[in-house]
Amino acid sequence: MTQKIAFLGTGLLGSAFVEAAAGRGENISVWNRTADKARALETFGVRVAATPADAVQGASFVHLVLKDDAVVEEVVVALRPGLERDSIILDHTTTQPTLTAARSRRLNAEGVRYLHCPVFIGPEAARKARGTILAAGPESLFEAAGPHLSRMASRVQYFGERPDLAAVYKLCGNAFIIGMSALVADVLAVAAGSDVDLVEAMKVISYFDPAAVITGRGRKILSADFAPSFELAMARKDVRLMMEAAGAQSLATLPSIAARMDELIAEGYGADDIAVIGRGTVR
Repeated sequence: MTQKIAFLGTGLLGSAFVEAAAGRGENISVWNRTADKARALETFGVRVAATPADAVQGASFVHLVLKDDAVVEEVVVALRPGLERDSIILDHTTTQPTLTAARSRRLNAEGVRYLHCPVFIGPEAARKARGTILAAGPESLFEAAGPHLSRMASRVQYFGERPDLAAVYKLCGNAFIIGMSALVADVLAVAAGSDVDLVEAMKVISYFDPAAVITGRGRKILSADFAPSFELAMARKDVRLMMEAAGAQSLATLPSIAARMDELIAEGYGADDIAVIGRGTVR
């Protein structure tokens, strides 16, 4: 008999997970605060529930794809009257690590089987069961849920029983994605301010091996190796030139980078490698 699963939260990502699960023949119930978003999924053969408690009745796995910690807490309270004793809550919400750890410990101590499982998956990847699911919390829950999660993604990475680790690594990953997006925007702003074709300017990025740059600079920061190969003071001069070239274009990151460089130069680190920008993180 096919296990019943529930999805609470059917925004862009949640609805994509539901579509994929329906395509695998899963027995699915869904709930969403905005009912129309849930009802749009009826065409995939899912049952739309009126309340969180109704949605989770009989479900072996309860997926939460919500906005933030406050909404997770609210929805968990609402679903508990209908939750089966052996159900496992799989929370895919991006949340604050300290609050996540407290919630995991509290719920599991109360007999609610809760595992935090944030994802590096966009809607299109979710429909194709691609991407990465992170998980942290009780090992017994991961062992029970692992095969189910593996149907949803190309990789499922368990980080152990420390309940905040998946939340931390999710934020680290999103910081990278957001930061890289902002830096690309600034690259294009420099080109636009200089009246250069933006498609051609993007080709400059192809001259680099981003993974090698990130790994190399990361090693220098981690080892506090600030022997110069690119002096901070010279890099600060280049940032000034970039900002001047951008002119009236909006900049997402360069002004903040410049401000941090100025602080470090004032502290006497101008002759060190630009990796010294991570000095306050690694001691």
